[in-house]
Amino acid sequence: MKTSKKQPSTTSKSLWEILVPKYSNEGVEFPLTHHQEWDKKVRKLTGGLTILKKAKGQWVNLEGKLFSEDMIPVRIHCSEPIISEIIDLTLGHYHQEAVLAYEISERVILRYRKQ
Repeated sequence: MKTSKKQPSTTSKSLWEILVPKYSNEGVEFPLTHHQEWDKKVRKLTGGLTILKKAKGQWVNLEGKLFSEDMIPVRIHCSEPIISEIIDLTLGHYHQEAVLAYEISERVILRYRKQ
């Protein structure tokens, strides 16, 4: 009897985007290896990620200080508890005051080629 490999469930997963900083709070660019460490941790949690071209962002912290910075948008297909874990990971890995993530769509089609 031939057994088929069960496909991962996509129920309760959404497509999320998280903004990853390109520079530290001191204005020093994070080295590529630092980003690659984060990528590896996220891949371990989710199985994959899509890194987009940089974007410029501005935000005001709780003390009223304006931050203007280059951000790297990263798209991830995962559940809300996993994106929450990734937000915490990102706060620590990049030593950030705040990290923004938002749901792009809960209607995601992930189809595997039949073998």
